[in-house]
Amino acid sequence: MYEQISANKWKSGLMMAFFFAFVVALGYIIGLAMGGTDHPQYALIGLGIAFAIAMLMNVFSYYRSDKVALSISGAQPLEAYLNDPSWRHIAMRFDNTVEGLAIAAGVPKPVPYIIFDPAPNAFATGRNPEHSAVAATTGLLTMMNDQELEGVVGHEMSHIKNYDILLQTMTIVLVGTVIMLSDIFLRTFWLGDHDSGGNGEGQLIMMVIAIVFAILAPIIAMLIQLAISRRREYLADANGALLTRYPPGLASALQKIGGDAHQLRRANKATAHMYIAQPLNRDKGKRGSRLNGLFDTHPPIEDRIRRLDQMTGNFQEVQPGSVPAQ
Repeated sequence: MYEQISANKWKSGLMMAFFFAFVVALGYIIGLAMGGTDHPQYALIGLGIAFAIAMLMNVFSYYRSDKVALSISGAQPLEAYLNDPSWRHIAMRFDNTVEGLAIAAGVPKPVPYIIFDPAPNAFATGRNPEHSAVAATTGLLTMMNDQELEGVVGHEMSHIKNYDILLQTMTIVLVGTVIMLSDIFLRTFWLGDHDSGGNGEGQLIMMVIAIVFAILAPIIAMLIQLAISRRREYLADANGALLTRYPPGLASALQKIGGDAHQLRRANKATAHMYIAQPLNRDKGKRGSRLNGLFDTHPPIEDRIRRLDQMTGNFQEVQPGSVPAQ
């Protein structure tokens, strides 16, 4: 456990350093391409601008990327549902489950959020256990019984305790920034006045760089997101089962999630890796299904259920609800 926490902290720092170096290099090359041999000072200007952007986005991604993730997903604080008589009981059950499992895990209680969406899913976000949140959809909260809800929350609590959330959440902002800068460069190139200045060599460099970054940007985004590997989901499943002492709870929850036909309305490729199960459409024949499967950071639900079933024998003496929903 402690090795996993240390590894996640180290990988988060490494990702920030890689992002910083890549953006600075990108700024230098863009400046060099735009200035050509006639204006070499443009390279230093591009480097300075990129340095400032990299610094700001690193700081922003560390301190504010959780807010970005919650906003993109449409999550609202649980208190908004406590004031609604039709949702009060469900919201209280979720709140009590989060509190009970936080105590069991030995971490501060994450702030609970609810996403109004019929598709069953959930995710955790934040930069550390002291600054974390757990979000669940209304579809999940109404579909799951107490043991299944404990299994899902236990899985997310494991991501929090293992510091998976830091790497998962920062990925959204950092990857988005790389793609945005590349896109700005490409648009500047294609819409710019290439006939001015008469600098054929500079224009050739600019063309080559535009093509290279058009290819590299999505590949780099994919590689960073795949750093949120399938192994993390398997580990969170196992740790969540150990936390609740009832693997069938999470296994049953995953089975329900996998069998539900609803599509998460505000799901996108930037945040898909954060959820407990793949939120993007993967039905054959549907638009984008093949690409969603190619970039899937989640292991197959069937494999996850099989592994949890193998764990069940170690907990046969434990009855369901060992961590009460209070």
